[in-house]
Amino acid sequence: MSDVQRNNWKDEQNRVNFILKQIKSKVDKLQKSSGKIRTDVLDIRKLFWEDVTVNFDEPDDKIESAASIKQQAELLSERERTYRQVDQQLNTLSRLYSSPYFGRIDFKENGEAKADQIYLGISSFMDEDDQDFLIYDWRAPISSLYYDFSPGSAQYKTLDGLIEGEMELKRQFIIRTGEIKAMFETGVTIGDEMLQEVLGNNANTQMKSIVATIQQEQNKIIRNEKSRLLIVQGVAGSGKTSAALQRVAYLLYRYRDTIKSENIMLFSPNPLFNSYVATVLPELGEENMQQVTFMEYLHHRIGKGVVVEDAFDQMEYLLNGEINQEGYHTRVEGIRFKGSLTFKNIIDQFVVELSKRGLLFKDLHFRGEVFISKEDIYDHFYSLDKDISIPNRMEHVKEWLLRELKRKVRKERVESWVEEEIQFLDKEDYLEAFKKLQEKSRYTDNSFDDFAQEQKLLAEMVVKEKFKPLFKRVKRLKFIDTLGLYHMLFEKGINHQEILLDQWEQICNQTINQLTNHSLSYEDATSYVYLMDLIEGRKSNTGIRHIFVDEAQDYTPFQFAYLQKLFPYSKMTLLGDFNQAIFSGATGSENALTDLLEEGEDTERIVLSKTYRSTKEIVEFTSSLIDGGEWIEPFNRKGTKPAVKKAVQPLNHLIASKIREFQDKGHRTIAVICRTANDSKKVYTDLKKEVSLHLIEKGTLSYEKGILVIPSYLAKGIEFDAVIISDISLYSNESERKLFYTVCTRAMHELYMFTTGDISPLMRTTSRELFYYD
Repeated sequence: MSDVQRNNWKDEQNRVNFILKQIKSKVDKLQKSSGKIRTDVLDIRKLFWEDVTVNFDEPDDKIESAASIKQQAELLSERERTYRQVDQQLNTLSRLYSSPYFGRIDFKENGEAKADQIYLGISSFMDEDDQDFLIYDWRAPISSLYYDFSPGSAQYKTLDGLIEGEMELKRQFIIRTGEIKAMFETGVTIGDEMLQEVLGNNANTQMKSIVATIQQEQNKIIRNEKSRLLIVQGVAGSGKTSAALQRVAYLLYRYRDTIKSENIMLFSPNPLFNSYVATVLPELGEENMQQVTFMEYLHHRIGKGVVVEDAFDQMEYLLNGEINQEGYHTRVEGIRFKGSLTFKNIIDQFVVELSKRGLLFKDLHFRGEVFISKEDIYDHFYSLDKDISIPNRMEHVKEWLLRELKRKVRKERVESWVEEEIQFLDKEDYLEAFKKLQEKSRYTDNSFDDFAQEQKLLAEMVVKEKFKPLFKRVKRLKFIDTLGLYHMLFEKGINHQEILLDQWEQICNQTINQLTNHSLSYEDATSYVYLMDLIEGRKSNTGIRHIFVDEAQDYTPFQFAYLQKLFPYSKMTLLGDFNQAIFSGATGSENALTDLLEEGEDTERIVLSKTYRSTKEIVEFTSSLIDGGEWIEPFNRKGTKPAVKKAVQPLNHLIASKIREFQDKGHRTIAVICRTANDSKKVYTDLKKEVSLHLIEKGTLSYEKGILVIPSYLAKGIEFDAVIISDISLYSNESERKLFYTVCTRAMHELYMFTTGDISPLMRTTSRELFYYD
C-alpha cells in the first residue's frame, strides 16, 4: 500500500469513527425519548377509562361520552404510532452502526466551485442539527450516480430536472463492526474485489440485501418508473429476484406519500421462498409487501368442498408417470391446452350461451326438505332482463332468496319443532333472552305476559340459528352449481368439432371423470375460478398498485390473462428465466409474455445475461446443458469443476461422506437435491442415521440452516454453498432438460453428482473437459 493509499485509509477510518459517535449520540437521545413515549402509552392504557367521561342518561351525554372516548383513543393511537416510528429509527441506526455506508462519490455539479462528497448507505443519516446529510440513502436520486457512471461526466434525474456535472472519485468500502476491512477505487461496474468478497461468502437461510453490489443493469430494474409492464429475463443467478425486492424498496421510498407496503403484492413460487426472502425489505427499513403463491390464491377462491391438486402434485405426476402409461399423454396435452388463451376463449363463449339458457343451480334445503328448488331459482334468473349481465342478475337472485328466507323464518317460529328445540336450550340462551327483553323494556313490575314474550324471543333465536347456514350460503352465492357448470363445459366440449386437437375428446372424458369425484386437477384450477368469476362477478383489486411475479416462466398464458383481469390498474414486474420453465403448459418462449401482454411504449424488457451465483466452472458446465447457453456470461470467480461419481457402494454412505467433506471445507448450507418427493423421502430416511439433516416438502414454510434434502422443483429460486444431486441417471427425458439445468444452477461453490447407472443422457453433448468423472 502506498503512502497516499495509507493516508486515504486513515482519513476514511477517522470519518467512520466520527459517524459512529454521531449515530451513538442520536441513539442515546432516541432511547430516552422512546422510554418516555413507552411510559405514556402504558399510562394511557392503564388509566384509559379513568380519563374518559362516560354517561348515557341523556342524548347530549351520549354524544359527550363518545367524543371523550374518541379523543382518548386518538391520543393513544398517536403515542403508539410515534413509539413504532422511534423503534424503527433505532433499528435502522443499529444497522448503520455496524456498517454505516458502502460507497463514496465526489460529484461537482456544473457551475459549482468544488465537489460534494456523497457517502451511500442503506438509509439516510443527518448531522445533529439535521442540516446536512452525512449518509445518503442508496435510493436517493443522487445515489444513482454510483450505480450508473464511472469517474468523468455524469448526470442524475431529480423532480426538478436533470443535474449534470463531473464525478471526480468513486470509492467502495467493506466496513464491518465500524472498521474498514477493504477499500477500492472503481469504475462504472461495482468492483470485482467487492463482488468477490460478497459472492465468496457462504449462502444463508435467507436472501440478503446487497445494495452495495447492485450492477448497472440491475439498477435499471430497480429505478424503472415509466414502464407499466417490466419484463426481466434473467439467467440463473443473475440477481433478478434480489433486484426486484430492492425495486420494491425503491418504490416505497420514491412514492412514500402514496404507496405503502400493502399496495404491493408478490406472487412467489412456493411458501418456502416466502421465508427465504422475508428479511430483505426489513433490512432496508421497509415493511414486507403482501406475499402469496398463485396456488394459495386459487385455493382461497375455490374454498371447501372441492379437492384441488396443487402445482407440485401435478409435477410429481409428470415426473413419476410413464410416457406409455394409459392417459399420460392425454393429461400432458390437457395441461398445455387448458393453459392456453384458446381455452379461455372457449369459456368466454360458453358463458355467453349461459346468459341465454343453461345455468345450473342447487336446491336450498331446510330440515331435510327442499325449501326453494333449483328449478325455481332457474326460472327466476331467466325471468330477469337478459340485457343485464349474469353477475348483476345473480345479485337480484340473491336478494330475492334472502327475502324468501326471511319470510320463511317468520313462518317457522310457530312450528312444533321450534317448541321442542327450546326445551333443549342451554341456561345461557335463556339468560340471553332475558337480557334482550330487559333491554327492550319488555319486563315490568305489572307484566302478565313475560313468559309469552320470552317464548317468542326464544323461538326467534332458535329459528334464526337454524337458518344461519342458509343465509350464509345465499350471501356467498353457493346456490350456483359451479362444479356442475364446469362439468357441463366438457360434456358440451366433446361435440365441439372446431377444436383442432387430436386428444380433445379424451381430455374431456378424463376431466369429467376427475370432476365426478369432486376434485380438480391443477390445470383446471385457474379456468374453474375464471368461470366462477364470470358467473358470480369479481371486483378487480384496485388497492394493489404494483404486482411482482417471480418465476414468471412457469405461468401459463391463461394465468397471465387472469392476473391482468384481477389487477387491471396495477403496474407489473415479471421475473423469469425460460431456461427454467419446468412446469408443463407454461409460456415456454421468450416472446410469449410480451405477445400476451401487448408490448407497447409502456412495456420494457431487460435481459440479464451475466450470472453471479456460481463459480465460473459451474456456470460453464450448466450452460452446456441448454440451448443458447453460450450467451450466459459467468462472473470470473474460480472454483472446482463439477464432478460425477458412479455409485459402487450404498448411495447413502457416499452422500454422507461427501456431506462431511463439504462441512470440513466450511460450507454451511448443503442441499441434497432429489428428482421427486418420494426420492427425497427415501434418501432422507437412509441418510438421517448418518448425518443431521432436514427434509424439505411442499408444505415446508421455513428454510433451515444446515443439510437439506429437497425435491428438484422446490429448490427453484434458492441457492446453496454446495449441491449434491442424488442420482443424475434419473434425469433421462428431454422434457426434463430444464429441470436438470435448474437443479445444477443452485450451487454457489461446489456441485457434485452421483449416478447409479451411467451419466444422464442430457449430458451426452457436454464436453468431458467441463466436469470430472470418477
